[in-house]
Amino acid sequence: MKSFINISLSVVLTGSLIATSFQANAGNPERAGQAGASQLLINPYARSAGWAGANGARSKGLESQYTNVAGIASTKKTELMFMRSAWLVGTGININTFGLTQKVGETGAIGLGIMSINAGKIERTTEDQPEGGLGTFTPRFTNIALSYAKGFSDNIYGGITVRVISEGIDNVKAQGVSVDAGIQYHTGKYDHIHLGVALKNVGPKMQYKGDGLSSQKTVTNAYGVDYELTGANKSAAFELPALLNISGAYDIYLLKDTTGRLKTHRVTIAANYTSNSFTKDNYLVGLEYGWKDMLMIRAGMATEKGIFQGEANRTTAFTGPSCGATVEIPFGEKKSTVGVDYSYRFTNPFGGVHSFGVRINL
Repeated sequence: MKSFINISLSVVLTGSLIATSFQANAGNPERAGQAGASQLLINPYARSAGWAGANGARSKGLESQYTNVAGIASTKKTELMFMRSAWLVGTGININTFGLTQKVGETGAIGLGIMSINAGKIERTTEDQPEGGLGTFTPRFTNIALSYAKGFSDNIYGGITVRVISEGIDNVKAQGVSVDAGIQYHTGKYDHIHLGVALKNVGPKMQYKGDGLSSQKTVTNAYGVDYELTGANKSAAFELPALLNISGAYDIYLLKDTTGRLKTHRVTIAANYTSNSFTKDNYLVGLEYGWKDMLMIRAGMATEKGIFQGEANRTTAFTGPSCGATVEIPFGEKKSTVGVDYSYRFTNPFGGVHSFGVRINL
C-alpha cells in the first residue's frame, strides 16, 4: 500500500509538470525580451555551472534550487553554502548567493537560498543632460527561495520551491512570486541511471510601480500663472520566463567491487533539454570525472539553434564551453566535509563568468 501511494504521488506530480508544459509557448525566439525577471535564468552555483547546468537529473543539495529542486532530498543532514560570481567580466556585476539545506524527518529536506545581484553604480543621465553629472543610481535584484523535497521511495525524489522576487531602480520597483517543481528518478542495477523533469519560474505577472514613474511639467494658464502638473505613468506588466527542463545522466564506474561500483573513479555523462517560453530552446551536455568523491573535474556546453551563425541569430552570450572543479575534504567523526567549487563559463561578448564557492556538509 505504501509503495502504491509513493508511486501514485510521483505519477501525479510528473503528470502535472508535463500537462503544464503543454500550455506554454515553448521555444519561441520571437517572444525574446517580452518576459521580465531575467535574474531567474542566472545559475549562481559553481558546481552545476561547470558542466553547463546539464546535471539536473543528478544534482544534489542546495544547487538543486536552480537545476532540479528534487535533488534537495539527497541532503544527508545539514549543508551550508556561499557562492560569489563575477558575472560577464568587464560589466562590474557581481552575484552573491548564500543558503542552506536541512534534512527533516526520514526522507525530507528543506532549503533556503538567497541570491543578490550587485550591478554597481551607474551614472544618472537625462534627455537634457546626457553626459551625466547628476549622481549615480544602483539597480537592485534579489530573490529568496524556500524549498521542500522528499524521497517518495529509494528511487524517486520530488520537490517544490516558492521564490520571492524583488528588483528595482531608485524609487521604482517590482515584486513577484514564482514556483518551481521537479522530479528525479534513479534506476539501474547500481542506481547509475538518472532522469529528471523540472518546471521553473511559473507565477503571476510582475509590474514596476513607484514614484519614479511620475513626471512633472510646468504649465502656464490663461492668466500667465505657472504651476506644476504631476502625471502618474503606468508600466506594462510582464510575464516570468517559464521553462521546462528534461535531463538525464549516466554514471560509469571504472573500477568495480563486489557491489558493482567503487567510487574511486567515476565518469558521468549528462544531458539536458530546456524548453523556453520566451526564447530559443537550449541543449546542454556535460561530462564529470570524480575521484573518491573528493576531487571532481567537469566540463560542458550549452547550445541553441543558430548559435554559431553570428550575433543576429543567437539570443545568448554563452557561446563557448564551461569548465570547473571541486575539491571536497572529509573531517570529523561524523564524516562531515568541506568543499571548494570553481567554474568558468565562456561568453561573447565580455570576459566570461567566474564562480567560486565554499560548501560545508555537516
